[in-house]
Parts: sequence; structure tokens; C-alpha cells
Amino acid sequence: MTQLEAMEILARHRGERIVITTMTTAGIWPALSDTGLDLPYLPSSMGQAPGLGLGLALATGRGVIVVNGDGCMLMNLGSLVTLANNPADVFLIIMDNALFEVTGGQPHAGVGNTDFAQLARGAGFSRVYTFPSFADWKDGAAEALAGPGPVCLWLKVEGRLGQKTPKGPRPIPEQIARMRQALGVK
Repeated sequence: MTQLEAMEILARHRGERIVITTMTTAGIWPALSDTGLDLPYLPSSMGQAPGLGLGLALATGRGVIVVNGDGCMLMNLGSLVTLANNPADVFLIIMDNALFEVTGGQPHAGVGNTDFAQLARGAGFSRVYTFPSFADWKDGAAEALAGPGPVCLWLKVEGRLGQKTPKGPRPIPEQIARMRQALGVK
């Protein structure tokens, strides 16, 4: 499945949750949803979006969906343990394209060997879903995104060579102000 196809399904099932996107998905998501509850996290420090999602979930009491790439996930595997062992309502989606897509399309060291579902279970996630195809994601997204978190979802997506880090739709301070307004925070 393409990342756009995956994100279109997510847009249908996100509900009223905050959605944090990183890297390639941060460039796709604003065309599907552009509200105060959307945070295209750019510039991002690769691997740090799960912690941001956890903080937002704990601070707001609201569900948060974090869309993370496989390369970003590999840069902060410890966040799996933190998320899994916390009562926060966080849904971690790992988009696995087997590349560091926005830094030049290099394959990462774990290509073909890294099982993110097994890592999530080993970290303590009780709800883990794997979606190797678009049909699987389309059929299973509603169930996977229902109920409370923490939940880990692993989607296999197509990689695209030659991608650059996208630009966010607006500067981070403006995004934060929009989110504060959407959440009713002064």
C-alpha cells in the first residue's frame, strides 16, 4: 500500500483524536485533515514523536495517534517500553517502508529482519496489529483504532526514493497555538 492510501484510511477512523505525523506522512496528512488537532511534527527529531504523543495524551486526557516511520522508530526503540507501560490513550502507527526515505532512501539496518510487532509485544503492548497490505488495513483499521490505547499498529507501505523532508503547513508555534485553541487551553 502507498503511504497516501494508508493515511486515507486513518483519516476515516481517527475520530476526535490528536494526530501527530512525522517525516513523509507530515507532508501527506495536511491534504487529508488540517485542524487544530493535527500536528505535522516538522522539523522533527527523528524518533521523538512517540514521547510527544504520550505527553499530549497525559496532559489533555485525549487520545493521540502518532504516525512514525520505521527509521524513526529504530532511533528510539525505548519509547515502545514507555508507551506500553503507561495508561495513556496512545495509538502508535509504524509505517514501514524499509527506508530512511527523507534522508536519501537508504535502507536501514533492520530491513527484512526487524519485526516491529514482536518488539511491541516484548515491550509490553497487549494490543498489537500487523497490516501487510492495503486490504488488511482497510478491513482492520476500525477495530485496531477502537477502544483505548496503548496500541501499536505496524503497516507495511511502499517506499519512494528521492523524497525530501516535507515542509509543514505552518510554523510550529502557529501549530501549537491552533492545538491549544482546539483543546480549549489558554
